[in-house]
Amino acid sequence: MTDHSSLINDLFDIGCMKFGQFKLKSGLTSPIYIDLRLLVSHPPVLKRVAQAMAGMISQFSILNSQFDRLAAIPYAGLPIGVAVALETGKPLIYPRREVKDYGTGRLIEGEYHAGETVLLVDDLITRGTAKLEALQPLREAGLIVNDVLVVIDREQGGREELAQHGIRLHAIFTLSRMLDELAQSGRLDARQRDDVLAWLRSTQ
Repeated sequence: MTDHSSLINDLFDIGCMKFGQFKLKSGLTSPIYIDLRLLVSHPPVLKRVAQAMAGMISQFSILNSQFDRLAAIPYAGLPIGVAVALETGKPLIYPRREVKDYGTGRLIEGEYHAGETVLLVDDLITRGTAKLEALQPLREAGLIVNDVLVVIDREQGGREELAQHGIRLHAIFTLSRMLDELAQSGRLDARQRDDVLAWLRSTQ
């Protein structure tokens, strides 16, 4: 069992993957729900997620994808972004979901400079809409965003939608790989895995 395989099982064991009928933000009804907000209550697993993401970041130089800062998407992506910043030593910023009507009224929290390249970090991707919305204030502030890093790619069109806007997607796991691992470890019935995979293919 690889370390990543163990991490998939740990995510399931702490309740980050649930099966049933769930309405997603995208409007789709899904037989699986992934809730990585639970990671904040399980620091050892969060640390391993951050280490896996840091390992992928270390390979970016091979792909000629250099960046100056991380930018995490609130809310689920923010604690992940903090953990990755601690692992990599890269400074972190984040675009606010709501504009403050007091204090500085900033749209982006943290220190940054126009012209810098930013790696956008989040928990997962279904469609690409939410990521495109999150990077808009970053680009309006003069930051360059070419890459998005997530823990899980649900394989439902997000990668393709980002690519249409010149954005590269990087993911630690695809959902199909996670389902295969859970079936192999006995945590998921093979028939249930096949049903979810069939649903995934129908939404691609």
